[in-house]
Amino acid sequence: MAASPSEMEHSGDRFDVVVVGAGIMGSATAYQLAKRGEKTLLLEQFDFLHHRGSSHGESRTIRATYPQDYYCAMAMESSTLWEEAQSEIGFKVYFKAQQLDMGPSDNEDLLSIFSSCQKNSVPYEILDHQEVAEKFSGKIDIPENWIGIYTQLGGVIKATKAVSMFQALACRKGAILRDNIEVKGIVKDAEKGGVWISASNGEKFWAKKCIITAGAWARKLVKTVSGFELPIQPLETTVCYWRIKEGHESEFAIGGDFPTFASYGPQLIYGTPSLEFPGLIKIALHDGYPCDPDKRPWGPAMLLSSLKEWIEGRFSGLVDHGEPVVSQSCMYSMTPDEDYVIDFVGGEFGKDVVVGGGFSGHGFKMAPLVGKTLADMALYGKAEGVNLKHFRIQRFERNPKGNIKDPSEDRVGFSSNNK
Repeated sequence: MAASPSEMEHSGDRFDVVVVGAGIMGSATAYQLAKRGEKTLLLEQFDFLHHRGSSHGESRTIRATYPQDYYCAMAMESSTLWEEAQSEIGFKVYFKAQQLDMGPSDNEDLLSIFSSCQKNSVPYEILDHQEVAEKFSGKIDIPENWIGIYTQLGGVIKATKAVSMFQALACRKGAILRDNIEVKGIVKDAEKGGVWISASNGEKFWAKKCIITAGAWARKLVKTVSGFELPIQPLETTVCYWRIKEGHESEFAIGGDFPTFASYGPQLIYGTPSLEFPGLIKIALHDGYPCDPDKRPWGPAMLLSSLKEWIEGRFSGLVDHGEPVVSQSCMYSMTPDEDYVIDFVGGEFGKDVVVGGGFSGHGFKMAPLVGKTLADMALYGKAEGVNLKHFRIQRFERNPKGNIKDPSEDRVGFSSNNK
């Protein structure tokens, strides 16, 4: 619905682009816009760097090994952009490591990763049971019928620190950042073009373009704005840290030979070298419970019996698998096909409103590239260098499940059994 004359006469501030949502995606986008000289406003409904969404916490992994080959090139470019941003800010948020993917030798995901590495010219090694033990000095033990795929591009990104970095860089470039501003509506300005963004406190902002990066709240906001309901289901997930046996702490620390890793099978398990908590290693399930982001249960933690069993079998008794020492709650924003949503909202807005969401628990590593892409779309109506066909909203109109994939690629378990 177009703005009324009274709204159009509102004296609110005017911007080139307003970004709604200041998690990692919104903050990276605001940085990209501001560095190009655009008058940019970044709005956050809660405090900056809050813990109620998907962008907080100690760490995220980065890897190029994806069963879907279109993510591989994105991850490699993002790795370069992470290095450029941290060079500009003057401190590190990206700590490099190797990557090990492991699982049964006939696992379809591992076979797809192997194919993706070949297609994208990513150097790799295929390791058997004995070779994995030798490569990692006996710290990792896989069953005899498993294989490992070893690649160089892995690592840990400090999550909250990375969000803060992009916000600081955006500020340096002239962006205006405001928190505790909840956006309730976006309407087209029928007379002069652009859009009006209205907040719950009564403030209104006019912009040529608007970008929605509202994470788990994107579904609600897009429906309010356009009437279309994106199939994005928030999940509450738990990140766990486990104690390394005394005397072996340095063997699992970042900077040595211990890798970031993913284990494929009935459940996807992932982890990182010890970095954020001395003597603890992050090992978690790519899993969660459906939730309403405004009515989070905040636990209890997921059932961990299968994870404990996995830890017991993989780390040669060097990691205590009894109970996690630290548990942290976070959210995923899942699409049915686990692919992102990066598109124009369309309808009466045309290309004036862009949305980036549904990152499905594997988007953080891509934030520098996603921010660049969203900025390009808002400013130029298109994005070069990223094939967006997998991320279009239209795919759900053709098929409610989104992109058609092999059944083995449906990897996130919904712990409430409504997968």
